[in-house]
Amino acid sequence: MSETTVPAASAPAVPATSAPAAASAPAAASAPAGVVVAESVTARGRRARLALKGLQILLALFYVIASALPKLVAHSSAVESFDEIGWGSAGMYAIGLLELAGGIALLIPVLASVAAVSLSALMVGAFITQVTVFDGEYAATPLILIVPLALIAWARRGQLPVGGLSRA
Repeated sequence: MSETTVPAASAPAVPATSAPAAASAPAAASAPAGVVVAESVTARGRRARLALKGLQILLALFYVIASALPKLVAHSSAVESFDEIGWGSAGMYAIGLLELAGGIALLIPVLASVAAVSLSALMVGAFITQVTVFDGEYAATPLILIVPLALIAWARRGQLPVGGLSRA
């Protein structure tokens, strides 16, 4: 998602939402300082933003419902898996809470990038556990999940808070 910003000048700042929808590169020269002139104003850009948001929602649902919930309600399969790992119920609840927090944070714009990176790190641990403890039975699942998480982390990187203020 591309955005064009104007170099600092003495003109007063105007909210990014007041920029015209059809802004182009020549219009950027006359815009006030620090104002986002164009951010994916094309139909393709809008579709990409919607697809990314849909992916975030899908992953959030997966992490909250399919991954965290069985751990948090102590489903027998989760209990058995964590006993085999040697982490017991404390480890199961801890991982379940991390997945729940990550799934919810994927839906919060300012936290989406950090959540995606954090969940990716969790998936690296899940991959290592699958390979070492479970002989790689479901080792591909965490690796597959890392791909869309990396896409979200990269695409939402501009929304990270900088100095207490968000660039978004």
